[in-house]
Amino acid sequence: MTSGIDALGFAIPNRYLSLTDLALARGVPASKYTEGIGTRAMAVPGPDDDTVTLATRAAADALARGKIDPSEIGMLVVGTETAVDHSKPVASFVQGLLGLPSGCRVFETKHACYGGTAGLFAALDWIDAGRSKGKKALVVCSDIARYGLRTPGEPTQGAGAVAFVVSESPRVLTIDGATTGRYSAHVFDFWRPLDRKDALVDGRYSVECYLDAVRGAFRSFRGESATSESRFSDRYAAMLYHVPYGKMARKAHSTLRAEDGDPSPDLTFDSLVAPSLVLPSLVGNIYTGSLYLALLGLLATDGERLAGKRVSLFSYGSGSCAELFEGVVMPGAEGSLADVMGIVEARERIDVATYEALFAERDARDSRDSREPVHVEAATVRMRDPRFLGSREGKRIYG
Repeated sequence: MTSGIDALGFAIPNRYLSLTDLALARGVPASKYTEGIGTRAMAVPGPDDDTVTLATRAAADALARGKIDPSEIGMLVVGTETAVDHSKPVASFVQGLLGLPSGCRVFETKHACYGGTAGLFAALDWIDAGRSKGKKALVVCSDIARYGLRTPGEPTQGAGAVAFVVSESPRVLTIDGATTGRYSAHVFDFWRPLDRKDALVDGRYSVECYLDAVRGAFRSFRGESATSESRFSDRYAAMLYHVPYGKMARKAHSTLRAEDGDPSPDLTFDSLVAPSLVLPSLVGNIYTGSLYLALLGLLATDGERLAGKRVSLFSYGSGSCAELFEGVVMPGAEGSLADVMGIVEARERIDVATYEALFAERDARDSRDSREPVHVEAATVRMRDPRFLGSREGKRIYG
C-alpha cells in the first residue's frame, strides 16, 4: 500500500512585518536579516489569533481544497509546540470547532518542530496497518513562533499552520513510510519552560545540533535504502528541509550533500532547494509547519514540473529528533494550490509600532477574563474561521 498526502491547506495571519522595516527600527543593516537570515517578512498574529484558530482554519482549508467531507476523517492529530493548555489538546478544540465526527481519534503531538512529522507518521502507520477502515487522517501543524521584542530571536518569529489529509489514495504526494532515516539526541538547544511564553534558544549550539541531525538521519536513511547510485541524493528533483529561516536550509543542504560525497555541495542549492524557500521567506518561522510550508509553496509554484518525480523531506525538532524521508509528487498536485501566493501577497503590511502594539494586545487578551458565554455548541456551529475571544474560568472561548 502506498499512502500519503491527499490534500494540503494552510492558514496565516492577515498582517505581516517587513524585516527591512524591523532592521531599520532596531538599528541594524537590512541585509543582516534579509540575507544573513534569509527571510524577507514575518507573519504577525493579532489578538484574536492563536494556535487553535490557525489550526482550525488550515484544517478547514485542506478539507475544502480536497473536497473532503468531515465525516471521512477518522483521526485528527495536531502537532504543536505552542499549545494553549497543559492538558486539553489543540486537536480537541479543532474537532469541536470543525464539527468532526465523535468517533474520530483525536490527540496532540509535541517534540518542538518535529511534532507535525510525528503526527504524519502516526497517520501513515494507522492507514498502512489497515486500521483506518477506509477513513482518512487529518494532520495539522500549527504554531506561533515567539521570542520577544528586541531579542536576538525576534527576526525569526512568525505564525501559521499547514494541514494535510492523509489517505491510502493520495492525490498530492505518496510517501514511503517504511524507509526513513532517524536521528535523536538529548540536548538543550531550544526549550520553553512551562512558566514562559517566550522560547529560549542557544543559537550557535542549536545550529550544531541541527547539522548533527542532518548527518545522522542521512546515514540512517542510506543504510536502510537499497540503491546502487554513487551519489544517493542525485535521485531527487527537489530537496526540502525544516526552515526556521532560509539560511538554515542552505547549511543543511551543504551538510547533506557533503556527507553524500559531493565535492561542491553548494552548487545544487539553487536548483534543488531555493524554489521551496520562497513562501517561508514571506511568512517566517512557523515551527512544526515550516517544512510543510516549504512543500506547499513548492507545489503551488513548481508542482507541474515535479509531477511523477521524487523529492526528499528533512524534519527536525530541537531537543532533538529528526527524520529524513521521501515521496513522489502526484500529477495534478498543484491544481488546488493555484491561489496560494495570491493569498500571501494580499496581506496587510504593518509598521513596527503596530507590530509592537499587537504583541502587547495579544498578551492582554491571553489573560483577559471574557464576558462571552463559556459554552459554545461548536458541533452545530462548525466554525471555519474562529476567533479567540479570551478565557473564563480558565476555559478558552472562540466565536
